Amino acid sequence: KSTLWLSLIFLVWPTVQLSDSANVLQEITCCAGVVPAGWRPDGSHGPCYCDQACAHTLDCCHDYAQACPVISCVVSQWSVWSGCAEPCKTTYRVRRRHVVQEPRNGGEPCPPLEERAGCVEYWSQQGAEFPALITTGGFGKARKKRAAADGNERAGYCVEFQLMAITQGCLHSHRSYTHWMRYLREGHTVCVECQHPALDSSSLHCYGDGSGSKRNQLLHWQAVGNLQCRGTWKRIRQLDTCSCPSVHSFLFI
Repeated sequence: KSTLWLSLIFLVWPTVQLSDSANVLQEITCCAGVVPAGWRPDGSHGPCYCDQACAHTLDCCHDYAQACPVISCVVSQWSVWSGCAEPCKTTYRVRRRHVVQEPRNGGEPCPPLEERAGCVEYWSQQGAEFPALITTGGFGKARKKRAAADGNERAGYCVEFQLMAITQGCLHSHRSYTHWMRYLREGHTVCVECQHPALDSSSLHCYGDGSGSKRNQLLHWQAVGNLQCRGTWKRIRQLDTCSCPSVHSFLFI
């Protein structure tokens, strides 16, 4: 008789445990921090957690994947570039985007929502002409990378100029970001790239590229970062890509 009684106890006990654990699992709701002890997906029993680390420690709620999916940040497309912040001086233009979906449950954070790019705009009166602003071509890689990300890598062209006159101020640029001006020499051919966002969306030209000038007309340029470095040049031709050495390669601003 004693043997039969022990067998009955053994058979009844697991049935009660399975029933209780099933009820606990049904009551567990994920994403509420620590919940009462219950059965985990790996078959162990103990406290269930609802944080993003639980997938590695195997102590998640049983419904973690369904109730707490990882959601990364989603942002809108970039707005169009604004005009320059101030007219008639070297400044910047801005473009922005906004958050469409905030990140949740350890998803990827939001990227920067604002970008700035150097620019200059003049208010012309009675056909007055203003110089083209240029800077070193070393900044071109960052521009091209950004344009590729935006789908604008097809935009842009190169203009070759022959330098005719250069002020002495170009030779007295002692700051690190103005060293490129020392390579400017009269008579040399230089390449100036027109890239996004300096490329005007309506005219499809960069300001000061000399596209409307007459042959052999002297055009004025100004180096960004040193008001004493300026001069004149003659437009030679327009190309799809530049072929000048890096020290003679520049960008329209």
